[in-house]
Amino acid sequence: MAGFGDIVQKAFYLGVGIASYAGEKAGSTLVELRGQAQKLVDELVARGEITAEEAQKLVNDMVERAQKAPGESNTKSRPTEPRRIEILSDDDQPTNSEAQQAEEMRRQVDALREELENLKQKKQ
Repeated sequence: MAGFGDIVQKAFYLGVGIASYAGEKAGSTLVELRGQAQKLVDELVARGEITAEEAQKLVNDMVERAQKAPGESNTKSRPTEPRRIEILSDDDQPTNSEAQQAEEMRRQVDALREELENLKQKKQ
């Protein structure tokens, strides 16, 4: 059982390492975003399109939105109750029009396969 304990310990360390790496990656991405936003705003200030105060506010707003976006999307995407799943039995027969559409699609796929084979043979 000592081997099992080693495996559990390694799995734990792997999880900690992955979490640490993800945190570092997120931090570096945020730093890159701030740098890019600052560069863009500096260009706008140099052209005289916005003032320095507006530029600083714009950079702060961009970074703030970037920090909030992942957290907000997770809370919005989580449903308050479980999602309902409809289970269809194998006894359900497709309607006549669905069967015709499926058969037509099969014919089209077969025709495309033949055409592809012909093109491959011509190329060789």
